[in-house]
Amino acid sequence: MTTTENRTPDRTDSPWDGVLGEHWAARHREFDAMVGGVDDALFEAAAIAPGDRVLDVGCGAGATTRAAALLAAPGHAVGVDISAPLLARARKNTAAEGVQGVAYVRGDAQTHRFEPGGYDVVISRGGVMFFADHVAAFANIGRALRPGGRIVFVCPRRPGTDTEESQVLGRFARILEEGAEPVRPDPAVVAAHTAMASLSEPHLIHGALHRTFTEIAVNPVDLHTRWGETPADAVEFLLSRTPDRHVPAATRAALEDTLCPYATARGVRTRAGVWLVTAVRRGDGAAV
Repeated sequence: MTTTENRTPDRTDSPWDGVLGEHWAARHREFDAMVGGVDDALFEAAAIAPGDRVLDVGCGAGATTRAAALLAAPGHAVGVDISAPLLARARKNTAAEGVQGVAYVRGDAQTHRFEPGGYDVVISRGGVMFFADHVAAFANIGRALRPGGRIVFVCPRRPGTDTEESQVLGRFARILEEGAEPVRPDPAVVAAHTAMASLSEPHLIHGALHRTFTEIAVNPVDLHTRWGETPADAVEFLLSRTPDRHVPAATRAALEDTLCPYATARGVRTRAGVWLVTAVRRGDGAAV
């Protein structure tokens, strides 16, 4: 497909171009499976129709971009992401799957020069929390939408200490701290985890959107996070975030035990919650 987007990649010094992005690209199947439980709600709300022009913000390895392109045909979908490793994986997957009507752009959606009014729908599955300035980012994304166009995205809810996922991951962290050698946290990973909570409350979402969008709706969606096919797979995936850490066999076994109660025929799954956000681009020039 062709796109009028600026094909010159934005200059970035993002950690997503380093170890963090390479890790997500290498483990793209696990990450897609981890959050894929929200896809039905995301695409139902997006209501992508044949002929639509779709922008996928923070597209990662492109699974949601490809799904959007199939729904939009004969329209098209463009995925934008700041991570070169993830975009390389997205392009390989798109070619391998033979999906048409897909393009990818490397850039920061907060500042990238999108075609004004070039899209009917913007979607994002967990890609909008990492902006340095959310108000500026959503204003820029709003300019990419035609007036009356809609944005639909998913972001994490703030987990309570009594939620199943928090309890499981808390036990996992305690066992790891007691049984494995300490490791210095990667600042990029710490920053990414911190940013995950940047839109975790409805008032934060409304504050980021209200200048550019109207009809803002923030609804809770409950889902299951999938960590792996088996407890051993799930432990390997979780430990892959700190690959240089030595974890004794006894500690790995204890970690697997914490996940065994959540093993199902559909993999190791824990209950979690996200926000599903929908809004409409103002038609009064607010985003222009």
